[in-house]
Amino acid sequence: MASVTDEMRDFVRDALIKGESRESISAALQSAGWPEAQVARALEAYASTDFPLPIPRPRSQVSAREAFIYLLLYTTLLICAVQFGSLLFSLIDTSFPDALDPDYRVNSRDSSMRFAISSLVVAFPLFLFLSRVVAKSVQRNPAVRLSWVRKWLTYLALFVAATILMGDIIFLLSKLLDGDLTTRFVLKSATVGLISGCIFGYYFLGLQQEEKERASDL
Repeated sequence: MASVTDEMRDFVRDALIKGESRESISAALQSAGWPEAQVARALEAYASTDFPLPIPRPRSQVSAREAFIYLLLYTTLLICAVQFGSLLFSLIDTSFPDALDPDYRVNSRDSSMRFAISSLVVAFPLFLFLSRVVAKSVQRNPAVRLSWVRKWLTYLALFVAATILMGDIIFLLSKLLDGDLTTRFVLKSATVGLISGCIFGYYFLGLQQEEKERASDL
């Protein structure tokens, strides 16, 4: 996330006071070598109103409570994704049993299913609750969207999901080229791809929508 210096923020404020348009300010700063992302954030710091003086938007203040909520939110998301995948893996193994699978593997699979279900019973309601808390917080104070904690953790979740998705596709293609594809392997690869793809798509589209809304406010 591009940071905005006090020098740039002061320049934007003075230019707005003199009646310069946001387009001309953006063009002047970019022609001087300032990155477009920094320019956009500097302009975003002031509300677009008809008031004769530029009105600063509220800045998001990072608090221990906010960091705790977002860390717990993404932790529960990780637990839900991993344990849901584990549960589906066990169901795939049960539906497509391996004739060479010994009894201890069957018992281990049953234990894995119980643990996955227990984890989902605890983590999924907590994830839904925290998601609702975050949504209400953003609705009450849109400046929360500017929180660097929220941004960094969201992009970290996107990075993890994208990495897993790429790894899954690469591994699937390597098995395809080796001619070693089985029904169980294809279903498990599809499970990993679906879970990571849904997480990536949901948060990526959410960030894109926020960027559009912020751009329209400028």
